[in-house]
Amino acid sequence: MQAEIPIVDLSEFPADKAGFARKLGEHYQRFGFVGFINHGVSDAVIDNARKAFEAFFKLDAVTKNRYRNPAQGGARGYTDFGVEQAKDHNLPDLKEFWHLGKQPVGENPFPEKVLPNIWPDEVPQMRTDGYRLCEELDQLGRGILSALAIYLQLEADWFEDKVNYGTSILRAIHYPPITEAQVGQVRAAQHEDINLITLLVGSEQSGLEILTRHGQWIPVTTIEGTIVVNIGDMLQRLTNHVLPSTTHRVVNPEGVKALQPRYSMPYFLHLNPDYLIKTLPQCISDQNPDRYPQAITAHDYLQQRLREIKLA
Repeated sequence: MQAEIPIVDLSEFPADKAGFARKLGEHYQRFGFVGFINHGVSDAVIDNARKAFEAFFKLDAVTKNRYRNPAQGGARGYTDFGVEQAKDHNLPDLKEFWHLGKQPVGENPFPEKVLPNIWPDEVPQMRTDGYRLCEELDQLGRGILSALAIYLQLEADWFEDKVNYGTSILRAIHYPPITEAQVGQVRAAQHEDINLITLLVGSEQSGLEILTRHGQWIPVTTIEGTIVVNIGDMLQRLTNHVLPSTTHRVVNPEGVKALQPRYSMPYFLHLNPDYLIKTLPQCISDQNPDRYPQAITAHDYLQQRLREIKLA
């Protein structure tokens, strides 16, 4: 049993698109998680964004909660401890987080769904450094979707006009030192992501585990500088499980590590709100009949899932 997720070199994609796409798709079928090196997002961009978010999380609770807007389901701004709760889990996760989103270029066709960002006056670097990371992860994600499109026998740019106004978000997460926790309460209970793909910055920190196809939990340990990308449930649904999502969690560390904070910055790449998620015909066969004969818009699917995790 492989104890680590596969690592691929994204710089190989331009020279052999078909071969790279085939290898990538096979990795995702087996693991649902793949690490990317030579991804084009510099260490400086990542470090600057992390420093900005860490500065925000060090602010006092009263200040942070000024940027909380429960009416938007946490789509922008701050979400406090004790709010998000994994589906089918009876305790909230041990985390707080901040959401910012990729802003449309030009006129926003979905002003009530693709919301403007909120920026804290106390940490102006979040507007610059945080948003730059958001932009670069979005660009990287589109490149990975291009490879997956080829694997799915689609045109390389097939996803482009389906994510250009997506409700994609960068989530900066702070898991604080664990001094008190109820029995069974963890930093992030087991779950699957809602979106198309998730790009995770901070995967070299311990705690993230994935559930293999054989029912075994394994830690996600990657080399420094790797960005881990996993399949979300929207892409699983679109491909009729040809590209399956994978259950994962963030477990509580033991010993002195429990007294150390953990930070991560996943970017959730979403479809445009009006896109109708309907199973791709090439992903349907006698051996793999259509699991989702009823189509649903990306917005309705997102709202359904947000209600399940107590964010809407």
